[in-house]
Amino acid sequence: MQDQTCPAKPTLQPDSTELTALLVKVSQQRDKKAFAVLFEHFAPRVKSYVFKLGSDETMAEEIAQQTLLQVWRKAHLFNEEKAQASTWIFRIARNLRLDMIRKEKHFDYDDHDLNEVVDERDSQEKVINRNQHAQIVRTALRQLPADQIDIVRLSFYEGLSHGEISQKLGVPLGTVKSRMRLAFKRIKDSVGEVLI
Repeated sequence: MQDQTCPAKPTLQPDSTELTALLVKVSQQRDKKAFAVLFEHFAPRVKSYVFKLGSDETMAEEIAQQTLLQVWRKAHLFNEEKAQASTWIFRIARNLRLDMIRKEKHFDYDDHDLNEVVDERDSQEKVINRNQHAQIVRTALRQLPADQIDIVRLSFYEGLSHGEISQKLGVPLGTVKSRMRLAFKRIKDSVGEVLI
C-alpha cells in the first residue's frame, strides 16, 4: 500500500549524485523503491538516447526495457568509483544496442564486462541534460504557429537544410529563415536562454 502522506514530487529531477546513490542502494540492498525511481528517470531517457543512435521506435523501447532489467540484475557490478549511474546505465544501453545489431547480422559476440566500464561523464551528462529539458521544449514548440512548427520539425527532427525546407514547403528561402528566427525567439522567451 502506498503512503498517502508523502506524495512524490514529480517536478523535481534527481541530480547525478542522487542517481548514483540510488544505484548504490539497489546494488547493496536490492532496494525496490530506489530502483523504481531509477526506472522512472532513465527509461524514457534511454529510449530517446537509443532512438537518436538510429534505432527504430520498437527497438528503442525494447532496449530501454532490457537496459533497466540489466540494471536490476547486474547492479552488484556497479562501482561508483569508476562511473556515475548515468554513465553506467547508458553504457549498458549502448552495449545492448550493439548486441542486437550484431545478432541481426549473425555475428558472434561476447558478453560485455560491466566492471570495465569507462567513465564518459561529460558526453553522457550532455545527453541527460538534453533529455531532461525535452518536455519543456516540446511544450514551447506546441505553442508556436503551425508554419513555424513545420520549419523547426523539418530542420531539427528531419535534418533538412534551409534550402531543402524551402523546396519542400514551396516557400522562399528568406521566409524559411525568418520563420526560424521567430520560432527561436518565441522558444527563448518561453523557456529561457539556459535551455536553448
